Amino acid sequence: MEPIDIREKGGIRGVAQQVSDTRLFMQFLAFGGARDMGALEEALTRSGIEGVLYEDANDPRGVGLLTWSDNPEFFVGTVRSIVNSGAFAELELKPEYSMMGRTYALGHEPNLEDWLLHRSRRSVTDKEWRWAVWYPLRRKGEFNSLAPEDQTSILREHGKIGHSFGEAGLAMDVRLACFGIDKNDNDFVIGLIGKELYPLSACVQAMRKTRQTSQFIQEMGPFFVGRAVWQRMA
Repeated sequence: MEPIDIREKGGIRGVAQQVSDTRLFMQFLAFGGARDMGALEEALTRSGIEGVLYEDANDPRGVGLLTWSDNPEFFVGTVRSIVNSGAFAELELKPEYSMMGRTYALGHEPNLEDWLLHRSRRSVTDKEWRWAVWYPLRRKGEFNSLAPEDQTSILREHGKIGHSFGEAGLAMDVRLACFGIDKNDNDFVIGLIGKELYPLSACVQAMRKTRQTSQFIQEMGPFFVGRAVWQRMA
């Protein structure tokens, strides 16, 4: 048997393929019962962590907290301490919205380190791109039994829509793999980031017509829709 290689692999740089054993883990938590947004923002600022705090568009007392690290112990240490003390301790966790995933490469990224560690952080902390839609999804098992060329064709059709929205300046996406680290056995966590909300809704609508979504998605959601009120990237 060949040795197991779980490194991320990017495009060719020079004469060798880029590889990395470092990736970014991102966690999303949602809470209800928030009455003092200022106290929450102050607590996050005082903590010194990187992250995003969202106002929940569908719950006038709801918030979402996005944090990240290349070390998953950050979530059971630092984040756990923050949400169990001060202003956050008064909130009620909405576990149905809890999501965690990791950045991953497809094998052709021209700058693998930037793709894995920096691109997603820049996208979610852009001060002009404050709207976000976060949701998990799980593909049907049949997708995994398709021939590689069929999978590539299906994913290419889906990806073209995302690229077109990005090139038009309407939406940026964050794509995270969550195999084995999601309580509902989802495959991916998706974040759509935009300057306005409508283009994000239009992007989801357009993707419903693709073969991947119409034939090979087992489940999507729940969807968290929010607007960032606090963003920090060191």
